[in-house]
Amino acid sequence: MYSRALAPRRAVVVGAGMVGLSTAWFLQEHGLEVVVLDRSGVAAGASWGNAGWLTPCMAVPLAEPGVLSSAVRSLGDPNAPLHVPLRPDPAVLTFLARFAARCTTRAWQRSLAALVPVNRLALDTFDELTEGGVAASTRGGPIMVGFAAAAQSAALRHELDEVARAGFDVHYERVDNPRVPQLSGQVTDVLRIDGQRHFEPGPFVQALADAVRERGGQIVSGARVRALRHGPGGIAVETFTGPPRRADVVVVATGAWLSELARRLGVRTQVQAGRGYSFSVATEEPAKTPVYLPAARVACTPYQGRLRLAGTMEFRAPDDPLQPARIAAIVRSVRPLLSGVDWSDLRDVWVGPRPMTPDGLPVLGPTKLPGVYVAGGHGMWGATLGPISGKLLAERIVTGRMPAQLRPFDPLR
Repeated sequence: MYSRALAPRRAVVVGAGMVGLSTAWFLQEHGLEVVVLDRSGVAAGASWGNAGWLTPCMAVPLAEPGVLSSAVRSLGDPNAPLHVPLRPDPAVLTFLARFAARCTTRAWQRSLAALVPVNRLALDTFDELTEGGVAASTRGGPIMVGFAAAAQSAALRHELDEVARAGFDVHYERVDNPRVPQLSGQVTDVLRIDGQRHFEPGPFVQALADAVRERGGQIVSGARVRALRHGPGGIAVETFTGPPRRADVVVVATGAWLSELARRLGVRTQVQAGRGYSFSVATEEPAKTPVYLPAARVACTPYQGRLRLAGTMEFRAPDDPLQPARIAAIVRSVRPLLSGVDWSDLRDVWVGPRPMTPDGLPVLGPTKLPGVYVAGGHGMWGATLGPISGKLLAERIVTGRMPAQLRPFDPLR
C-alpha cells in the first residue's frame, strides 16, 4: 500500500466517454482532484449512440470459434453485419490476422473466464453511481431474442451455456407468446434472457460528467493530447490547444484512439476501431423491451419514445466519414423481422468507433511510464463494463494494490 505521502492527489484523465468519466468519478471517491481532457467532448466517441444494453451475460469475446468462417462467408454480402473495405489499411489487416488467431475454443474460453469476474460486478457499480449522485437511471428487464427458425437459436444457447459454465448466473428460456409488437410474423422463435438492464447512453454519460463537475472536477473539450512528460512538477499532459496540465497520475481512456498514445507507453495490445452504426425509428406501439436479432446482429432498444437500432461491425479508421450504405444494410436486414416501424422516419443517425482488441479483453492498468495508466479496449461492452473498470482502476491507482479482477487485462501483456 502507498504511504500517505506518496498517495496521488491530482489526476488527469484523457477521454470523456463512459470509461474515462467512470474512472474520474471513482478517483474523486478516493479524494483526488481530477481534470478530464477530451479531443471533442463528453460522449463524443462510442458512448453516445450505442445500443444502451447493460447485459453482462452477453459481454463475451467477439473472437469465438464460429465467427471466422461466418465472417469469410459474409464478405461479399452487402447486407452482412461485418464490413471490411476492399482495400483495408495495414493496421486493419494486422488486427484481423491477430483476431483470426484467437478464434479457437480454448482462446475464447480463456478470455471468457477473464471477463466473468468483472461481469458479475458490472450492474452493482451502476447502482453505486446513481446512489452517489449521478442523476440518471437504468431500467431492469429481460432481453427478447428473435429468430426466424428455432434451429437458429442453437448458437446463442450454446454461448449462454458456456457463460454459465464459466461461473456467471444466466437464466434464459423459450417464450411461446412473447407479446412484443415490434416483432413480425417471420420471427417464429423467441428467447427471453432475464436479469438484464438497458439505459439511454448519451444522457447517462452526460449526467456522469455533470456529477464529476459538481464534485469539483474540470472537463475540458477540444483538448487533444499530444505528449506526456515527466518533470519536477509531476506529469505534464501537453495538448495542441493549451498549456500543459500537471498531475501525479494520468489515465489514458481515449477509446478507439487509444493506440495513438498507448504505443509510446509500452502497450503492445492493438486497439482497432470496429465502427458501429445506429439510428432511431418511430413505432406504431411503444417499445417496452430491448430486442436482439442475431441473424442481422442488430440490437433494438427503447429510446426517448422511439426504437433505436444499432448494429454492424465496420473496420475503418475511427475518423472516417459515415457510410450511408451501412445504414441501408441494417434496414434491409431487419425490415422483414420487424413490424409497425416507420422506415421513412430515420433519426439520430450515428456512427461511432468501438475500441476492439484481438483477444476481446480490455487493457486496464499501469504502463511502462510511472504514474501513467490506460483504460480501454472494451469492444462492444464499454457501456456495460465502463463503471466497474473505472472503479477497479481507481482502486489500483490509489492503493497500489492490483485487484484480482484486473490481472488478466494487463496493458503490457
